[in-house]
Amino acid sequence: MLSFDASRLQKKINTIFDDHALLEQALTHRSISKNNNERLEFLGDAILGFIIADAIYEKFPAADEGVMSRLRAHLVNGESLANIAKMLQLSDELVLGPGEMKSGGKHRASILSDAVEALIGAMYKDKGLNETRSWVLTIFKTQLDSLSLDTASKDPKTQLQEYLQARGIAVPRYSVISTTGLDHNQQFKVECQVDGVEEVVCATASSRKKAEQKAASKILEGLLS
Repeated sequence: MLSFDASRLQKKINTIFDDHALLEQALTHRSISKNNNERLEFLGDAILGFIIADAIYEKFPAADEGVMSRLRAHLVNGESLANIAKMLQLSDELVLGPGEMKSGGKHRASILSDAVEALIGAMYKDKGLNETRSWVLTIFKTQLDSLSLDTASKDPKTQLQEYLQARGIAVPRYSVISTTGLDHNQQFKVECQVDGVEEVVCATASSRKKAEQKAASKILEGLLS
């Protein structure tokens, strides 16, 4: 885009900012200015994590720390934030350098997700925590309403397979590439391959099943980051 339109963006996010410069900074990529959104992204990431963590804490009073962490990771990740950016139609509001514009940066998931976090950081600085919390909970309402403990109870292999199948990607391929140690103390090294993922992830554990779960967890973490 050639110029920033604060009025148009405020209509999209249904929030009026007092400081339009702060709003513009939230949508400004590092490719165009030193006054970019990286600091706001850092702040917004922390604010978003806190708000979602608090919502999960209240919704699932019996959930332990591990379960709550997995639930938060399911909601707050690069893909989910990019989808929110698309829902809010932020791509046309991004302020990008010429190189990023030509390479299709306004549609890149990482840039979109960063912009959402920066927007949350800017909103916190401009409107305060209560209004920011209300806005975040509104845009995450559908995901929060559908969230259940079943989401966290699924093992990594199941989660990875469901993630891939939902996107029409073939199921992951696991293979044992080495076994070391005596029979009573063996270590299995397993690799996991996924179509479209260049890196082949390996994991080692005391059983093939555990090694496969660890490898699947690594792949899933990479896909959601």
